Amino acid sequence: MLPSQALLPAVVFALAALQALASDTFMAAVYEHAVILPDPTQEPVSPSDALALMNKNMDVLEGAIKEAARQGAHIIVTPEDGIYGWRFTRESIYPYLEDIPDPVVNWIPCTDPSRFGPAPVQERLSCMARNNSIYVAANIGDKKPCDSSDPSCPRDGRYQYNTDVVFDAQGKLVARYHKYNLFEGESQFNYPKEPEAVTFETPFGKFGIFTCFDILFYEPAVVLVSKMQVDTVLFPTAWMNVLPFLTAVQFHSAWAMGMRVNVLAANTHNTSMAMTGSGIYAPAGARTYSYNMKTEDGHLLIAELDAHPRLSPASPPAVSWNSYALSAERFSQNDHEFTGIVFEDPFTFTELTKPGGNLTVCQKDLCCHLSYKMAEKRADEVYVLGAFDGLHVIEGRYYLQICTLLKCPSTNLSTCGQPVETAQTKFEMFSLSGTFGTSYVFPEVLYSGIQLAPGEFQVLTDGRLINRNTTSKPVLSVTLFGRWYEKD
Repeated sequence: MLPSQALLPAVVFALAALQALASDTFMAAVYEHAVILPDPTQEPVSPSDALALMNKNMDVLEGAIKEAARQGAHIIVTPEDGIYGWRFTRESIYPYLEDIPDPVVNWIPCTDPSRFGPAPVQERLSCMARNNSIYVAANIGDKKPCDSSDPSCPRDGRYQYNTDVVFDAQGKLVARYHKYNLFEGESQFNYPKEPEAVTFETPFGKFGIFTCFDILFYEPAVVLVSKMQVDTVLFPTAWMNVLPFLTAVQFHSAWAMGMRVNVLAANTHNTSMAMTGSGIYAPAGARTYSYNMKTEDGHLLIAELDAHPRLSPASPPAVSWNSYALSAERFSQNDHEFTGIVFEDPFTFTELTKPGGNLTVCQKDLCCHLSYKMAEKRADEVYVLGAFDGLHVIEGRYYLQICTLLKCPSTNLSTCGQPVETAQTKFEMFSLSGTFGTSYVFPEVLYSGIQLAPGEFQVLTDGRLINRNTTSKPVLSVTLFGRWYEKD
């Protein structure tokens, strides 16, 4: 033991060393992986066959990890289902699962692989991190035995979890997260008994992690950012794009802006299931992103981020999302409003019949205000202002308040709300706001061809989403996507 006189200088030296190691910025990477899938089967394959498939996918991931490290990345995120894919029953996924311990055990699988039984996947991921001196986040499956003393124990005597793991640059397991909000069809997995708020510290900020569908719910997503105050979220996902509001790049970018946090989103790539769209997002907008429905290639993205975005001068100020809309008088309304369906939700729409003007449309307690000027009013394109205030009940139950300026697929108003990917109309100006009952609102601007508009729009502190200059590309949608968690 050090004498007390020597202890203080030692502590000061250690703190100084940690401060020296800390960085104001870091290099982040995500890899969108075209997963090699197993053959569909109801019966479990042998453990060796399961490992063979996982090694094929890890071969690809290892190449991406090496390249990311070569380019200076400090951390890389890989997709949900990126190691074994999907097409599983509860029984058929079992050979792909490993027992993943709590990170408090202080374990480096690369140097001590058999400490907790067979763990070849964890060993290999750990070695990828250690050998390349990079943090690695991956999605694998965890199994935990249980017995009749646990009234919730499944009949087969085990829990199975969709699980994210993170290994640090020495290969140590530093995070394990069990997905809490399972998507429909994930019957092979169990829900954890309680939502987990998983964080870990690095020399370049405090990180949290959750998976795919979790992002739409309060726990754990909002808890990690609002209560745990993480700087960066790691987000493995297998996201199926849904226009007009829920393509991966537009929603994940909007969530980063609305929550004022970095998001590293790594999506699975499978065009037959509309899975694509990965990005590195900051509170001020996307640093880099990729959306590719044309080829089946994987894609590596790398960008620099602020380690502590809340302290960055580039971080946007806090927003009072309903301040302007509540104080503003209602703008004029068109002769008629009509109902259109967006992803099974009944929106109230009104058409933009003039090349510029001011409009209001309301549904329940939500009134959406729009001021706009088109660069040119085309006869072959129709835009509408829409409002939705209600409980979404498809593939989950969650309460939404949405204000949107939206292009319709055709001049037939009955098509408004249906997916459309191309447009011709640019806007010289737009200002969108709403009387939101929630403080959780995510701003989206989507251009023709499913392209984002980083740097071309901003949110004012009174809740108005405005453009900076004439839009550089034609507009598909301008949206304020609100989540009222208390009304789920």
